[in-house]
Amino acid sequence: MKFIPTTIPDVVSIELHALKDERGFFAESFRADEMASAGISSIFVQDNHSGSHNNILRGLHYQIRQPQGKLVRAVTGEIFDVAVDLRRSSCTFGQWAGETLSAKNHKMLWIPPGFAHGFLVMSEWADVLYKASDYYSPEWERTLIWNDPAVAINWPLRTTSAPILSPKDARGVRLENADVYD
Repeated sequence: MKFIPTTIPDVVSIELHALKDERGFFAESFRADEMASAGISSIFVQDNHSGSHNNILRGLHYQIRQPQGKLVRAVTGEIFDVAVDLRRSSCTFGQWAGETLSAKNHKMLWIPPGFAHGFLVMSEWADVLYKASDYYSPEWERTLIWNDPAVAINWPLRTTSAPILSPKDARGVRLENADVYD
């Protein structure tokens, strides 16, 4: 595994070493010892699997209590994965980092607790798997609106139409009104 800090150093892009031959490939997608040596020592308690069509945007989600660190990868298709720093005491508060994750590039993204997370599906279909460092707790879930001009995420929209959102995600709030971390 190769660990590469993004524009927000706490958010880390992880390139898997895929051994390829005529049969396909093999890659280790998680090793606690290598993660710990890169400063990622979270214990994961929940695995999630999301399947979505093209132009679906999920997020930007976070839990104000029981914050979740997430280790995200696309096992089919391609997504643009985004983390927004919601730690008020951080020098990168309100900034975002994004990474294209796909079945072809074998990349993952580590998003530590204290960040909102979301992704845009860029392929016809994408299966996204992610490990979470705390349990899903709907009473503490919050949503930051995907297109907040104060955050100014440069989503790679490939159509002239807006992305497709769930009703919950469409009701997301702007950063100025969001519950954030100290």
